[in-house]
Amino acid sequence: MTVDTKKFEKILKGEMTKLESELTTVGRKNPDQTSDWEATEGNVVTDTAEEGDVAEGIEEYEKNSAVLGQLEARLNEVKSALQKIEKGNYGVCEIGGEKIEEDRLEANPAAKTCKKHMNS
Repeated sequence: MTVDTKKFEKILKGEMTKLESELTTVGRKNPDQTSDWEATEGNVVTDTAEEGDVAEGIEEYEKNSAVLGQLEARLNEVKSALQKIEKGNYGVCEIGGEKIEEDRLEANPAAKTCKKHMNS
């Protein structure tokens, strides 16, 4: 049974759009490297800001950095899966070379491995 790449391509493109939208809530594209995202600061920190405001801005930046890291990692997985569709090797385990099970792809369309190698 062959994998319906058109179906998964549509799912992955939808997820990519959603991830990019979510990324804009915690960061912005790095102007020097447009494929990279950077967290945005919370409140603007100035010399006249009160200590509590500075701490709140730092805390928000750190939270944004953590969320951004997770979203960016997933975005890269999705982009990688879309590249595999383009190259014709989508749904192939990166470790053993066997086909990735359909139910595994249903659960995670950007899966890189089959169930056997999932924790490798």
